[in-house]
Amino acid sequence: MSVEIYRSEEGAAEVSRRYREVLDDWPVPARQMWVPTCEGDTFVLVSGPSDAPPLVLLHGAGANASMWRADITSWARHFRTYAVDVVGEPGLSAPSRPALNSQAPARWLDDVLDGLGLTSASVAAASFGGWLAVDYAVRRPARVTKLALLCPGGLGRQGTGRVLRALLVRPFGRWGARRSVRSLTGLNSPQDASVLESVLLTFAHFKPRREPLPRFSDEALRSLTMPVQVTVGDRDAMFDSGETARRVRHCLPQAEVHVLPGTGHAVLGRTDSVLAFLQS
Repeated sequence: MSVEIYRSEEGAAEVSRRYREVLDDWPVPARQMWVPTCEGDTFVLVSGPSDAPPLVLLHGAGANASMWRADITSWARHFRTYAVDVVGEPGLSAPSRPALNSQAPARWLDDVLDGLGLTSASVAAASFGGWLAVDYAVRRPARVTKLALLCPGGLGRQGTGRVLRALLVRPFGRWGARRSVRSLTGLNSPQDASVLESVLLTFAHFKPRREPLPRFSDEALRSLTMPVQVTVGDRDAMFDSGETARRVRHCLPQAEVHVLPGTGHAVLGRTDSVLAFLQS
């Protein structure tokens, strides 16, 4: 794990140690792979029957494949799942960060799918991973059979003002960090406590990307011909979820759109809904 995307070598080691503990306790049998790509080696956690339909999982910014831990037991019964650690994020992949306003992210995913022996796959993705998934589906439509998107970026306006206001409390120690993360993610219930602690640990050491995600045009969205499911929370502080839902309904009238009341950016507990969509 490279220190380039961390505040210190010690912090990088701590995040890696915690992540490896999660991987050691993965709830289903899994194969750990490193796939060579144009952006460096990419870590992929593979589960499920080898002859099942492929499902690629792309996590959000500041996360890694562990974000799918609550879903994987169900999904891996029906799919060959490939939980990818996105490059430049706090997983086990290379620290490189391909330019988002270019072909580079799609070329990276080309190499990932080629290295896994996949000509095409369904994709389930969250937040920044959702942006990567849409970008790839627009550029490589033949390689994406279905898209299940949780709080995806690049569709609704990015809430930089609210994000900056939340970050103002960060200097006030752990209390400020906890309040900031709760504000940005919506992780407020007792059931979210373990996820909240993991996010706090990561961002105490990790240096996230700063640039806003490029916004997809209506023309790009209309070009998506595969089945699409989009799920957003109506209290998302990161992206304008109302605009996301409106644009998807306008540009993709056949898409399945869910707006969850009282839910922030962290859209959790959608295991069954996503599975039903992928199997439909």
